[in-house]
Amino acid sequence: MTTLLQINASLFAGHGQSSQLADRFVATYLAAHPGSSKVVRDVASDPVPHLDGRRFAAFTTPAAERTAEQKTVIAYSDALIAELKSADVLVIGLPMYNFGVPSQLKSWIDHIARAGETFRYTAEGPVGLVTGKKVYVFATRGGLYVGTPLDTQTSYVRDFLNFIGITDIEFVYAEGIAYGPEQKDAAIAKANDAIAKLAA
Repeated sequence: MTTLLQINASLFAGHGQSSQLADRFVATYLAAHPGSSKVVRDVASDPVPHLDGRRFAAFTTPAAERTAEQKTVIAYSDALIAELKSADVLVIGLPMYNFGVPSQLKSWIDHIARAGETFRYTAEGPVGLVTGKKVYVFATRGGLYVGTPLDTQTSYVRDFLNFIGITDIEFVYAEGIAYGPEQKDAAIAKANDAIAKLAA
């Protein structure tokens, strides 16, 4: 049985364009693959705490020396990591805010990027420990950025996923949605066409 983990990061919850595309992909995938299941984590409506010095210290403190507060932080991070590791497919709804990824998604990333858990350092460099997964990223933007230096999202998300061992990544873009109804409809229609093919 295939398990999909859907990460929504839109400030507008289910009304966000990226969330709607991710929802549509997951619904289409589940319909085409009976027996599959989904887990949804909305990091905007149920935000992951931003990383600070105290939370980071919990990650680097040996288990036997952690305080009760640090153990709580680790338990929370462990749950996010377990959720990721138990999924076969990762679906990310990715809006663009001020030329970057939502800070809520960055917080999720900061809590699953843990040495010894999702990656390890070796004499030859870092090695990812989260392997064998497929990722679909549904990126929505008000402007047109693909292929330009302003598209920092694509490289950042891909580089991070590669770092933890995930290399099979598919990006679907809906761009120019702030350029008027006609451009928005065309962008969403193009993304929906891609969904129909990818989720089959």
